[in-house]
Amino acid sequence: MQARPTTLILCAAAWAMAFSLGACRPAAEYQPTAVEPMPLTWAARPPAGPSPSQLDRLTTLPPTWTPASPPTGPAPAATVEWHHTPSPFPTRTPFPTGTSTGTPGPTATATRAPTNPPPAATAAPTAHATLDWGSAPPGRPGSKLGLHVIRNDSPLIMEFVRRTRPAVIKAVDDLGWLTEVKQVSPETVTIGRVSVASQEMVGDPRSEARKLVVNQLPTYQLNPGVDYWEGWNEADPDERMRWYADFEAERVRLLAQHGFRAAVGGFSTGVPELDQFYLFLPALEAARLHGGLLTLHEYAAPTLDYLYGDPLPGLPAYGDRGSLALRYRWLYQDILIPRGTVIPLVISEAGIDGIVMSGQRPGPPGLGWQEFVDYWQELGLGSGAEAYLRQLAWYDGQLQRDPYVIGFALFTAGGGESWKTYDVNPILPQLTEYVASNR
Repeated sequence: MQARPTTLILCAAAWAMAFSLGACRPAAEYQPTAVEPMPLTWAARPPAGPSPSQLDRLTTLPPTWTPASPPTGPAPAATVEWHHTPSPFPTRTPFPTGTSTGTPGPTATATRAPTNPPPAATAAPTAHATLDWGSAPPGRPGSKLGLHVIRNDSPLIMEFVRRTRPAVIKAVDDLGWLTEVKQVSPETVTIGRVSVASQEMVGDPRSEARKLVVNQLPTYQLNPGVDYWEGWNEADPDERMRWYADFEAERVRLLAQHGFRAAVGGFSTGVPELDQFYLFLPALEAARLHGGLLTLHEYAAPTLDYLYGDPLPGLPAYGDRGSLALRYRWLYQDILIPRGTVIPLVISEAGIDGIVMSGQRPGPPGLGWQEFVDYWQELGLGSGAEAYLRQLAWYDGQLQRDPYVIGFALFTAGGGESWKTYDVNPILPQLTEYVASNR
């Protein structure tokens, strides 16, 4: 989800890195990279991070996007009230396409909802290639629910990490506390992103990638708690997918030169279409070569399974995927698995977003999950947190079936006023109990 207009830009010490990255060399004339199969094997590298021996002197780090020296003394335990684990979200027939002309939601995010395709004849699923992981690790057992965190503003966030040792944690700009995450849960995959002022696809993509890495390299070096670095947020290349693929591939290579790993893609809900995804393969192949991963965003509304079972344009419908949630299965089942080029996947943002299909879907014109609880109760899904947890349990259960999926980051903890109706801080105790009981 795109950040609000207040954007944090890190430029300090960037000039000192320019020559080591070759940013000052004249760029050759840009030629798009050809899309060719590359028989690469993804090999995971053990995550870097502080030694476990430091754990005993670690307390809650202040919310800062550069790591602070850990203070001494024991960390106060958060007092929380735990509730019952909700039952799994029942399988339901997706809602029919709405035809209302309600007022569209705000346009502050770049979340692009796909054009709702006309109904297509349902075809029997075709046989897909058997997944061969090679040297890649299998998916971890248990819940894959993790958190997206805008600001580490509550002790319940680290309590969630301590009690659940989640599959994934993603942080944006406020990054220093991820060092503590790796201390208490070394197996958790951490993803970091630094906001940028512009995502305009102009000029030579390799030169633009060098500029980005030059500007952000000091932040990478100051934050050893980050396993993978995302680049742009929810880029929508459309006709510029070859440009974006070359940009991401070059960013992967530059990060690798400095000992860092990349998370490529960062695509919004409904992006990309399958024909565009083929053009992005050079970036995926570079990421696989250098131990990276793919990140996608998946949102839906008024419920998380809205349009589950619906086809993509020009394709048959399948009962195990949709055009919003679980859209990633089209990319893997139809492209990556048959090609033998599977790359680990993190859904780095997921949840309820009322902007998706706004004016074309049933339900209220809300934004975040908190504005849909009354509607969910009318549907008989339960009240408040229970209704949301039932949907998340359904989605979590689906991701657990796919070993290439590392996990998903629920949007969002630490949302503050800007993302108040999306904020999951109020239900962190329930989320903690659910994940801890499904490890």
